[in-house]
Amino acid sequence: MIIGILQTGRSPDMLVDDFGEYDQMFVKLLAGRGFSFRTYKVLDGEFPDTPQEADGWLITGSRFGVYEDHDWIAPLEQLVRDIFAADMPLIGVCFGHQIIAQALGGKVAKYDGGWSIGHVEYRMQDGSSLPLHAWHQDQVIEKPANARTLGSTDFCEHAVLAYGDKVLTMQPHPEFGTDFVRELIEKRGRGLVPDAQLEQAAQDLGPKAAQAQVADMFERLLKQEKTNG
Repeated sequence: MIIGILQTGRSPDMLVDDFGEYDQMFVKLLAGRGFSFRTYKVLDGEFPDTPQEADGWLITGSRFGVYEDHDWIAPLEQLVRDIFAADMPLIGVCFGHQIIAQALGGKVAKYDGGWSIGHVEYRMQDGSSLPLHAWHQDQVIEKPANARTLGSTDFCEHAVLAYGDKVLTMQPHPEFGTDFVRELIEKRGRGLVPDAQLEQAAQDLGPKAAQAQVADMFERLLKQEKTNG
């Protein structure tokens, strides 16, 4: 089963040698589950010709904003709509979560409440808690009409969204390990996020994030058979 990874950002230069690019982090997250992967660097204008080039799709995170004026944003939104219309599995994380919402009628903005970074417990609709790493200021502030909210925090109301049973998106980063987030705090956060918040986040990285649990969620969604389109 081929999973097309739509790469919308690059790992920070100072971290890429140790942790790899964003697409590689997802390959590692989903390793051993029967998938093969093909990366399309959409931020460089590299797109599939049709949604059928892969069996399922995943959109990565990015330092860019979905509302910014980049020539690859509109084609990516159209690709999202085409994948959705073809009833194919689609996952979005951080920027991917946001661009899917924007493409399908939601609204994304730079949140005036500041940043969410480090270890965060997401309240899930079924009453459980999902511990994951966050690193964002932008967020979905109005969800599309066809989306339902599965997970929230006080900071981010629409942190996990589902669209039917074929599309799952989330604001946090299941692909980010604790070591990567620690390095982000030390090497990228200074001057970007208030020092006091960085220090608190470094102290509260907490227990291992629920990466395997999310990988299971992603696997179940990606292995569904296409029903039409």
